[in-house]
Amino acid sequence: MKTTFFAASTLLLASVAHADTPVLQVYAPDYFASEWGPGPGIEAGFEAQCGCDLKFVTGDVLPRLLLEGERTEADVVIGLNTDVTARARASGLFAPHGQNTDDLTMPIDWTDDTFLPFDYSYTAFIYDNTKMDSAPTSFDALLALPDDTKIVIQDPRSSISGLALMLWIKSIYGDNAAEAWGKLAPKIVTVTKGWSEAYGMFTDGEADMVLSFVTSPAYHIIAEEDLSKTAAIFDEGHYFFVELAGKIKGTDQPELADKFLEYVLSEEFQTAIPTSNWSFPAKLADDKLPEGFAKLPVPAKTLFYTEEEAEALRNPALDEWLSVSWR
Repeated sequence: MKTTFFAASTLLLASVAHADTPVLQVYAPDYFASEWGPGPGIEAGFEAQCGCDLKFVTGDVLPRLLLEGERTEADVVIGLNTDVTARARASGLFAPHGQNTDDLTMPIDWTDDTFLPFDYSYTAFIYDNTKMDSAPTSFDALLALPDDTKIVIQDPRSSISGLALMLWIKSIYGDNAAEAWGKLAPKIVTVTKGWSEAYGMFTDGEADMVLSFVTSPAYHIIAEEDLSKTAAIFDEGHYFFVELAGKIKGTDQPELADKFLEYVLSEEFQTAIPTSNWSFPAKLADDKLPEGFAKLPVPAKTLFYTEEEAEALRNPALDEWLSVSWR
């Protein structure tokens, strides 16, 4: 009887203690919180400091947030990018991030006081250098490749990398973007819904090139000791891709949300990014990057649209994309 009473009392005390633990809900993309993404390590690291329960709620972040509106239970959102933040900002759901961004290590100046960058990369086409002797060194050269070249890309309607490609082509070719798509289309084996399906096809040998990021080969270099995957660097420049976090204005955990955003720019968080999200951290000195990142070629020219420009161009650029016959 005493044993039963003691066990029941222990469970009750544990339940009460758990109920008193504040919860911080962070909306994040599936890849971020997956077992191979940065989420688990970040969750453990932040919980060790905050005395809280950090819960990632995964899925398609912005559509969910816009659907929920002021009813959202999110405290923080992570994984947005500048191609979609105009819609996020217009929702009125976000508060200032309150962090000092003067000493970020990104190649562009950052003055946005609402959305906080945590990593970046550049859109690129990845190829196997043991199978492709001479990769294109310009976007024009890519378009001029034989039509039997097999390339996989992602759908701009469902993939942020696909949207980045659409804006990349628009930034290079302007009013001639539809013509550029027409030249690229015969080489496209398939258009996938998301990045992982496309990259899997490439690594399985079903494509010669895949739309990804200049930092993607770092995974193969560091995790697999494989130097065969390379980003083709183009003379015209590459589209800049930055990932962001934001604080929800109506959060019932404002202090925890502020602490989390402070943690985002901490060295602990930033050093986790290269080998879990396979991107350049937004605030980390070059000499603290993993060795494999030193082997990565990076573009000499950065192409970038502000969120207002990206939003204004999104529908016209999508019309150009849809004008092409895709497999």
